[in-house]
Amino acid sequence: MADDGGAKTLNAFLGVARSLSGRAWAQRPADAATIRAHMQTLGLEEPLARALAARGVGADQGADFLRPTLRGLFPDPSSFMDMDRAAEAILDALQAGASIHVFADYDVDGASSAALLVRWFRAMGAELPIYVPDRLTEGYGPSARAFDTLKASGADLVVTVDCGAAANEALAHAAAIDLNVVVIDHHLMRAEPPKALAVVNPNRPGCNSGQGNLAAAGVVFVLLAALNREGRRRGLFADRPEPDIRQWLDLAALGAICDVTGLTGFNRALTGLGLKVMSDWNNPGLRALLAAAGGEVGPAKSHHAGFILGPRINAGGRIGRSDLGARLLSTDDPAEAKALALELDGLNLSRREVERAVAESAVRKVEATGAHADDSAVVVVAGEDWHPGVVGIVAGRLRERWRKPVVVIGVDPVTGLGKGSGRSQPGMNLGRAVQAAWEAEVLLAGGGHAMAAGLTVEAKRIPELTAFLNARLADERAQAVALDALEIDALIDPAAATRALFDAFEQLAPFGPANPEPVFALSGVQAREPVQMNGGHVRCRLVGADGAAVRAVAWRCADLPGGQALLSGQAGLNVAGRLKADDWNGRRGVQFEIEDVADPRMV
Repeated sequence: MADDGGAKTLNAFLGVARSLSGRAWAQRPADAATIRAHMQTLGLEEPLARALAARGVGADQGADFLRPTLRGLFPDPSSFMDMDRAAEAILDALQAGASIHVFADYDVDGASSAALLVRWFRAMGAELPIYVPDRLTEGYGPSARAFDTLKASGADLVVTVDCGAAANEALAHAAAIDLNVVVIDHHLMRAEPPKALAVVNPNRPGCNSGQGNLAAAGVVFVLLAALNREGRRRGLFADRPEPDIRQWLDLAALGAICDVTGLTGFNRALTGLGLKVMSDWNNPGLRALLAAAGGEVGPAKSHHAGFILGPRINAGGRIGRSDLGARLLSTDDPAEAKALALELDGLNLSRREVERAVAESAVRKVEATGAHADDSAVVVVAGEDWHPGVVGIVAGRLRERWRKPVVVIGVDPVTGLGKGSGRSQPGMNLGRAVQAAWEAEVLLAGGGHAMAAGLTVEAKRIPELTAFLNARLADERAQAVALDALEIDALIDPAAATRALFDAFEQLAPFGPANPEPVFALSGVQAREPVQMNGGHVRCRLVGADGAAVRAVAWRCADLPGGQALLSGQAGLNVAGRLKADDWNGRRGVQFEIEDVADPRMV
């Protein structure tokens, strides 16, 4: 692998030790015996068999990976610490006629999780009120103020979803005011759990479920299975049908994809089968949101969840009303769904403008100070009045640009408080570093997981936070640089970039962390008819030595070395990227989405 200085890479793919973005290229490693086994037992061609083996799928696991089933992979709910206790507490309250409320985070995973519970309760003949805190006035997660509000409204039991596992102080307050709480979460938490009737979290220290890659929606889906099981034990379905939780797999898939979870094992089955349920578009909210976005009803893919539906659902919590997403996903009224979908679509347009302005300002600040220099482990950038609803998205954009963790902080000039969000690189646990900063009292609040984190900090302590995070993550930087090598699945010619090849590799979908989307390399191509588009995107045709070509696009790169090489029309480039379906006007073709560009003269 290349080191920080770009030293030559052993076994560099196409000789690329350092691309124009500074990354090394390598063929994704795969065991030869496993490749042969997949070819023989599954009847796969070598490139696809290699890709399967390269994703850690053993010789006897191929069928389960390509055709995952809930029956074969569903975990025992009792393997989750406190799951049985949670199911018992919820059914105790339901049977007693207690007032039960769900408290959800404002992102897609929180909205999906809340909608899953609402729909289960509705199937049981009860309506479950939803409480989603306003991120601007209440901050992230449960608070004493929120629990006071719920108690005053008559709540007897609150079920928190996608939040609460680290809210020790807030839950201690809930206990003090005699408000019962069940926590369903997946975020990192302290060894000492908060005071609650039950704390269900596959990432809780001591939990042996082995399902730490689940999003909160996945954990809630398992909770629904536990509720059904406990309901059968109590005879609750003697005079009513047992809720069929499979009809809500689309919500579990939505949460898993939008929270960027590892799509392996049970989570892969949950997501793959959930996309099949989503393809029927029976959820009124999802159907209305697809229509508002200008999409057409048809087979649902990860792209629908991650890039069409997800950003619009998130827009409510980012710059609108925080409960819009949960309401959309839980409503059965088509008219209400349409109104909510149109509102969210409009908010998403506004969010894009706000995001663009903050991103441009952040880039100018960082490049003016050199905070992105090679010797820094993390980039921390702050600005006054940057909307806290978009700082996470901007952090993700800048992480892609500089290939290192980025924390973006919006500072309120009146209170002097900064609300920040960070996105990390593989190999660098940003959530743990932020939690350490909180424990060291550098932060007022903070937490998250390996790849993402949120925090609250006094503006005057941002330099101290920057120094703390750089020191904390310095040792992980070398590992991250090694992991940042771009792994290639196969070398192809432009003529081979066909719909048939795309369809063959789609058998590996859905894609996400731990099951990356296949990356292909083209050698010695030229970008013909390059065009710079709004947003800094570049469109072109990649033409090989034999004249064969494939349509291509590179996102947000016009001002970067790779984009400039494409725009110059330079011949003999090596280009790596992903095949995407191109069904415009019924053409059923493909487009090559460029990830990286290398100049053979410079490696």
